[in-house]
Amino acid sequence: MARSHGRPGWNQQAQTLSLKFQISVYIDNIWEGAGRGNATGEELSFVCLLSLPQSEIIRHWGYPAEEHDVITEDLYILSVNRIPHGLKDSKDPKPAVFLQHGLLAAGSNWVTNLPNTSLAYLLADAGYDVWIGNSRGSTWSRRHLTLSPDHDEFWQFSYDEMAKKDLPAVVNHILKTTGQETIYYVGHSQGTTIAFVAFSSMPELASKIKMFFGLAPVTTVAFTTSPITKLSIFPDYLIWDLFGKRDFMPQSSLIKWFATKFCSKEPHSELCGNIFFVLCGFDELNLNMTRTPVYISHCPAGTSVQNMIHWSQAVHVGKLMAYDYGRAGNMAHYNQSTPPLYNIQDMKVPTALWSGGHDTLADPKDVAVLLTQVSNLVYHRHIEHWEHLDFIWGLDAPQEMYSEIIKLMSQQDLV
Repeated sequence: MARSHGRPGWNQQAQTLSLKFQISVYIDNIWEGAGRGNATGEELSFVCLLSLPQSEIIRHWGYPAEEHDVITEDLYILSVNRIPHGLKDSKDPKPAVFLQHGLLAAGSNWVTNLPNTSLAYLLADAGYDVWIGNSRGSTWSRRHLTLSPDHDEFWQFSYDEMAKKDLPAVVNHILKTTGQETIYYVGHSQGTTIAFVAFSSMPELASKIKMFFGLAPVTTVAFTTSPITKLSIFPDYLIWDLFGKRDFMPQSSLIKWFATKFCSKEPHSELCGNIFFVLCGFDELNLNMTRTPVYISHCPAGTSVQNMIHWSQAVHVGKLMAYDYGRAGNMAHYNQSTPPLYNIQDMKVPTALWSGGHDTLADPKDVAVLLTQVSNLVYHRHIEHWEHLDFIWGLDAPQEMYSEIIKLMSQQDLV
């Protein structure tokens, strides 16, 4: 269902932000022509106006944008963005591609770089109908037909529900809207986890995926050295006590203020990058650090504390396993005392994977184990110098990976 409005006050908020956004138009030439680090602090102060709904960012660059509400079987309302075609519309039917973000992120990850370095725009210009997901609990998917984010019950989910409830609803919506029978799926980080869970346990859904592209794939975190896994030193009950039962690291007015007032001033952008991106690692030599305020104004985008506990459990187990509710809870949810494991070998979807040698979240040793389990692996490339964020924001991502993704899709289009 396409929406002209969503949350209360949406139209007024969007119109106000859109008006403010016009002020930033003049920086286009700065970003297009300037090298990394050439913009002044005064110029950078306008960048945080990119803290807008994703559709506004997309339209700013001249691309068509739509917003769709997708309602899941458990009544969450997911915001899904669409770029139906590139700058030149051939009017021909276009294969659909779905982009799914990672942990603590949002769909804006795919559109906050310049068009020539953002996968969403490159795919649209290559002739694809691009759809961008926002997982439940992230900035633009904090809605429900009967529950409020102020209710604890709203936040009772993890990547299990994202895989088993969000993903089927979105895929079916895309197919119904476009009239196509299959789509391409591109996931980053937790976006790959969701796919491995869903496509290995739901064969009907898997049959609707033409090809799965996994960027920084994560199914186990047995070897990860990311600081975010330090949560695993605490028992579940203590994590609940420390962080409550609702959201974890949501986007906030404080973060936006920090991005605007501090991170946009030179030489603070690198410091801000170290503060906000330390959880997953980044390479300041391969990121446009002058865009740090843009990244921070959208990310972190939040998730549930329960989802973070699920990841904490994964560190201990070292396997891809459903959420552990405890013995009694597991009996109620799974009719067994322990959570079920997901068998990746059961996934038959053609799969292409890219991994990074310096990735502290999708650790190369974990990826090596994963590679032995993917039964229909058609392509894998290991990029030694890449860290976790290079897959979505790396300066060399268009040459190193995006061109390969488009090439593989074009070959698959002929099948």
